[in-house]
Amino acid sequence: MLFKPGYFKAFLILLIIEICIATFITTGFIRHTAGDFLVVIMLYCLLKSFINIKPLFAAWITLLIATGIEVGQFFDLLDELGLRENRLANIILGNAFSYGDLLAYLMGIIAVMIVEHRRENRLA
Repeated sequence: MLFKPGYFKAFLILLIIEICIATFITTGFIRHTAGDFLVVIMLYCLLKSFINIKPLFAAWITLLIATGIEVGQFFDLLDELGLRENRLANIILGNAFSYGDLLAYLMGIIAVMIVEHRRENRLA
């Protein structure tokens, strides 16, 4: 079976959490760090929902996507695309480069790999 409802359910839960963070929290640790930590987990779950690939490969793809978006922030991608005033684009693509965000992405992927490793060992 290609579609994995467990991963998709996790994606939806994390999406709701991310929307709440983006909508209701404007500053602080949860907005600037926990949200970035969770977003890579959310993207990982979305990827694993529809594509049957090994966890490590999915983790690398997720980390590359997140890092690519962050690099886009460094190069003012929103301005280049004429989307600086678009609220949805600002939420999805972000608007300010941060080395801390890169660290949060890495920590999120490490958490994913720990959970996947424990899950695989439990199933074996």
